[in-house]
Amino acid sequence: MPGQEKHRRRHGWRDLDTAGTSCIPVDFTAVLAGNANVGKSVTVNQLTGLDLATGNWPGKTVECAGGILLHNGYRIRIIDLPGIYSFSTYSAEETISREYILNNRPDVVVNIVDASALERNLFFTLQLAELNVPLIVVVNQIDLAAEKGIFIDTEKLAGMLGVPVIPTIAIHGKGISALSDAIVATAQNRTLPRLIPYGKEVESRIGDLAGILEKDPATGPPRWTAIRLLERDPDLTRKVAVRMPEAAAAASRCAMELEKLHGEPAGIVMSAERYHAAERIARSVMEIRPVTTGDISVSDRIDRLALHPVAGYALIILTIGGLLIWTFVIGAGISEYLTTLLSSVAPTSPFVAGSFAEILISGAWTGLVAALTLIIPYVLPFYFFLSAIEDSGYLTRISMMLDRGMHRLGLHGKAIIPLILGFGCTVPACLSCRILESGKQKLLAAFLVSLIPCSARTIVILSLVASFVNIWWALALYAFDVLLVIVLGRIAFKAIPGESVGLIMEMPEYHFPSGTTVLAQTWSRTKSLIWIVLPAYVIGGIAISGAYSAGLLDPINAALSPITVTLLGLPAVTGVVFVFGIVRKEITILTLASLFGTTVFSSVLSPVQLIVFALVAMLYTPCISTIFTLLKELGWRKAAAITATETALAVTIGAVASRLLSLIL
Repeated sequence: MPGQEKHRRRHGWRDLDTAGTSCIPVDFTAVLAGNANVGKSVTVNQLTGLDLATGNWPGKTVECAGGILLHNGYRIRIIDLPGIYSFSTYSAEETISREYILNNRPDVVVNIVDASALERNLFFTLQLAELNVPLIVVVNQIDLAAEKGIFIDTEKLAGMLGVPVIPTIAIHGKGISALSDAIVATAQNRTLPRLIPYGKEVESRIGDLAGILEKDPATGPPRWTAIRLLERDPDLTRKVAVRMPEAAAAASRCAMELEKLHGEPAGIVMSAERYHAAERIARSVMEIRPVTTGDISVSDRIDRLALHPVAGYALIILTIGGLLIWTFVIGAGISEYLTTLLSSVAPTSPFVAGSFAEILISGAWTGLVAALTLIIPYVLPFYFFLSAIEDSGYLTRISMMLDRGMHRLGLHGKAIIPLILGFGCTVPACLSCRILESGKQKLLAAFLVSLIPCSARTIVILSLVASFVNIWWALALYAFDVLLVIVLGRIAFKAIPGESVGLIMEMPEYHFPSGTTVLAQTWSRTKSLIWIVLPAYVIGGIAISGAYSAGLLDPINAALSPITVTLLGLPAVTGVVFVFGIVRKEITILTLASLFGTTVFSSVLSPVQLIVFALVAMLYTPCISTIFTLLKELGWRKAAAITATETALAVTIGAVASRLLSLIL
């Protein structure tokens, strides 16, 4: 294609390895930017077919992600930037988006806006226009806006902004073809947005500063840089002061003049100017008509219950409790069936008992069975129902309702996601901590998540305490764990350096969960878990078999007896049980049965010992797959600190519990 080849020679091929996409030569790069929950990830899916998460809770895309679009013979890299509301603050998400656009200068910026909240979304659109990059505005969810009586004149909006404006219903693929055409055309023509003027006294000062800044292009787009200097951006002010002291001095003088005129900080003055411009544009292009389908939408009716100060919390308890009960009731039955089935087909090693080959086969099989009996019965159903709740839009309401309580732990409502995931498996729960904005919050959430009783810890509690003491002591352990998470969260919040950020959350419309989306979400999460858990269990199973064959059990028990016997009041043989439990917590049950030669644990352990053993198993060092995940997400220092802290905590609490329970039971 001659036109395409001409463009390639003029523009050059791109080879950016951004957002995990492969280093494939492309003709253009387009980035999607916009507020949270406006449909960016869905739009990327429609453009590229990439399997991105498209749930209904904000902050889903906290890392750049994307894929390749092939359209009309052109290869276009599509990059989905984090959902943000402004460039005027300094969260990790805003920094990622701002720096990518400024440093990489993509061929096209596609701004996704919500048709139902046009005025608020246009505030960010105006900031993108100030960057002076080729821009397309996508007015998404026009169907939901129409249900509310909101209709947008997209042609008029395009005329006012000077850029293409494409109406879409991304979830149904409507408008995606027109958007693809616009991306190619805008990238080829380098269509820049029209200048949207602010107030006269503001514009005069922006113009003066931009005139000075034009002398040094390295300071950035002159108009954008001038506005940021007026807003007193500290990083940019320092940068400009080094290169152009006269510009920094002029900016300070102009900012003080604006503050004197308006009686407010210059940053607030600029925000007010943008809001006024956004309001003016929205009023010109938006028509509100009477809604004839009913005075109150279905979503509003449901929210009267879901967000009620009493009924809302009751519904959360029922939802989360039902999710966990369903998972563990169904999972327990499936796990028992799988264990029986896999035991009947266990491979018989043709090698000499205790030989390296025999250890390899038996250990690998043990690890494989452990992984399958965790993932299939517990993880899969948990993820399936969680994905359904998420896709329906209700998970956002849960986060909003719990936001105030989570702030007491230095977190916010979004942190409920990894905490809920932790009841299924700690590995994906730790991985999901990346949705949190600050490093402090990620570390704090990972620490608390690793204390949540996952399905494996639940098996230990049920198998030992509920079965051989009573259900009330098992529930007491759960209640103690929740209390411990709250107390340690408060302590860690004070001790961990750094800052926590607040929550800005959109309320999406409810809709019936999409079967395709739910299944895709379930498989995506399970797949990532398999790559971590399965190798860890297989390697751990081989290590256990090797230690057993090498006769290392007695030395391990002897070395740990000061802890197990003296401090915890347990039999010496439990030392090696705890070591094996690092591979997977419920392996402690299997190891106990093997060493004692019985599954009736009340015949070999007293009620106090059963409770203390379960308590320590619940709290001590995370399983090996969780440790690997913490290493990947936080680095070895923080992973080691979490592991050491929890181990010391388990021993201390276990020692105290052993002595107190001896007085009661």
